[in-house]
Amino acid sequence: MASQSPVGTHFHPRLIEAALALNENRLDVAERLLKPHLKEDPFDAAAIRMLAELAARIGRWQDAENLLRRAVELAPGWTAARANLALVLGRMGRPAEAMDVLNDVFAIEPDDASHLNLKAATLGRLGDFDEAIGIYEQVLARSPGQSKVWLSYGHMLKTVGRQAEGIDAYRKAIAIRPTLGEAWWSLANLKTVKFSAVDVEVMEQALLRPDLGDEDRFHLDFALGKAMHDRGHADEAFGHYAKANALRLKNQPYDGARMTRTVDRCIDLFTANAFEERVGGCDARDPIFIVGMPRAGSTLVEQILASHSQVEGTSELPDLPALARKVGRYPEDVLALSTEERRELGEEYLKRAGVQRRTNQPYFIDKLPNNWLFVPFIQLILPNAKIIDARRHPLACCLSNFRQHFARGQPFTYDLEDVGRYYADYVRLMAHVDAVRPGRVHRVIYERMVEDTETEVRALLDYCGLDFEPACLEFYKTDRAVRTASSEQVRQPIYRDATDEWRAYEPHLGPLKRALGPVIEAYPEAAT
Repeated sequence: MASQSPVGTHFHPRLIEAALALNENRLDVAERLLKPHLKEDPFDAAAIRMLAELAARIGRWQDAENLLRRAVELAPGWTAARANLALVLGRMGRPAEAMDVLNDVFAIEPDDASHLNLKAATLGRLGDFDEAIGIYEQVLARSPGQSKVWLSYGHMLKTVGRQAEGIDAYRKAIAIRPTLGEAWWSLANLKTVKFSAVDVEVMEQALLRPDLGDEDRFHLDFALGKAMHDRGHADEAFGHYAKANALRLKNQPYDGARMTRTVDRCIDLFTANAFEERVGGCDARDPIFIVGMPRAGSTLVEQILASHSQVEGTSELPDLPALARKVGRYPEDVLALSTEERRELGEEYLKRAGVQRRTNQPYFIDKLPNNWLFVPFIQLILPNAKIIDARRHPLACCLSNFRQHFARGQPFTYDLEDVGRYYADYVRLMAHVDAVRPGRVHRVIYERMVEDTETEVRALLDYCGLDFEPACLEFYKTDRAVRTASSEQVRQPIYRDATDEWRAYEPHLGPLKRALGPVIEAYPEAAT
């Protein structure tokens, strides 16, 4: 967020100090300065916006939204605060609302480059990729020296499959700012790019800079981890991944015990009787949910299904978790819903998801992996929806998560023990669902899909009630936007090279193995 202030504002010395602390990422200092100031002057819009920025940086998005709405209420003409609000709404998975706010911003400042960048990013979240690319090109034609815009342009090109142009955009960003860690990681994240010795040297030199910020540092470490992995230097690669994840964990702590408690409550509450007593909901058959762990093959399953003439691939939609939060405490308050309320929630999900739809195909995919936690909720509000559990070997899957930098939303991946515990909790809940709702969830085992693709694809289509189509076996030829880390991998035939990559890192995997426990030996079944 930009550190601007309403016209006519005179900064209190305490706010200047808070702004400096935010700039240096000393969030605890900024908070200690801002909260007393706002007690003295609760109408200071600039201070409220700063506190919103602080909340956003630590992932407290609802707090950030509430604070920014208050800042806009106090200073209606302050476009920077409105733009910040649009940014937060987009990050919260509400791009349509963000676009409404941006329309107000453009009514006041129609030509501001930063607003255009934000509009392009928001259009991307809405699936309007061509329009977003056009805006980036417009901005870059006017100001070609903006490394962050080249970076965002590269992201959009990658999403629509224009890989060579995306790589060129990332390289332009690096040429302007060689320490831009996210650009280096974006190249690594394509999976198909191999770094040269010169690239490695430039990244290593950047890491030596004492003024390098944490964000550039962890991105560079993730990228160097990929470079060392490609060279077969597993120990060096793991060292870089460990440093990167430690930095991420410092700024985004994760409480694994909380997830375990939530799964315990789901197992206690969502019994066979609970489902038998709660028939009904929204009858729609449109949604196909793909759930499971990240890096478990969900994008592959999505690409196979989206290659079918009856199925539209959308993306990882944020709507289901948002609706679960809207109900109240999850899972406790879900069971208190009436039949009518469950039907209305199912209809609201379809309406929200419809923002991302671009075709009239009868089925669409929502492949947010973390929706595994809400599988019981899905069955109560959308009882006819199809649910596919994409599962991969626990050691391979968890290590892949540890090696992958997720921009947001997956803090359990920053520590081997955390990711192992998360995997075990996921398997535990899905085993419970299988027990109380047998046959409702179809499981795709990644290694089986790799070894016998046609058999697994036919079983998948049969579960979804779809006729077999050869295009589903040639999924890599399907031209569609793919936003996840596997975007380039699913644009080529299935390959087997990655199934045993974890073995090179085995000396480092003690904490992961301990966290997984019996889950490893039981795979692909659940541990009893």
